[in-house]
Amino acid sequence: MAYKIRVILDVEQDVFRDIIVNEAINLEELHFTIAKSFGFKGQEMASFYLTDATWEQGEEIPLFDMSENENSFSMSNCITSMVLKKEGDKLIYIYDFFSMWTFFLELTEIIDDINENLPLIALSFGNTPDEAPEKQFIGEDSEKDDYDAFDDKNNFEDIDNIDFDNY
Repeated sequence: MAYKIRVILDVEQDVFRDIIVNEAINLEELHFTIAKSFGFKGQEMASFYLTDATWEQGEEIPLFDMSENENSFSMSNCITSMVLKKEGDKLIYIYDFFSMWTFFLELTEIIDDINENLPLIALSFGNTPDEAPEKQFIGEDSEKDDYDAFDDKNNFEDIDNIDFDNY
């Protein structure tokens, strides 16, 4: 079977691609397909994140397994059909952690016929901006934080009075 996946770039203007891939490719191949479909070379670090219907970011599936646990997930050992099982399933994809290009993926159609020329771009809309939009990370209690704790000299101990023998 083949998967038709809508990949939406998180930018101000509408930019998305509908790509068709074989369900049996691993996420590393999907990563390269997405990157190239948006004009990137695919040479930067990237991760997929499991997500729910409301796009709540879940477990990371990194490009490379850097953990000490040999059995953990990475893109090369995770097949697309393991994380996208039914129409409507979603993933978040982050490309280039310095620029933080953020994409929202949704499995829009499961196709019974497999085209031998996969992957392919079924629809391309909009152009990728030259630079990624600046991301603002706002904590849950951001409205209560009207002061900067680091501005108050009383928030720090005098370094001359710290007893380093206790550490």
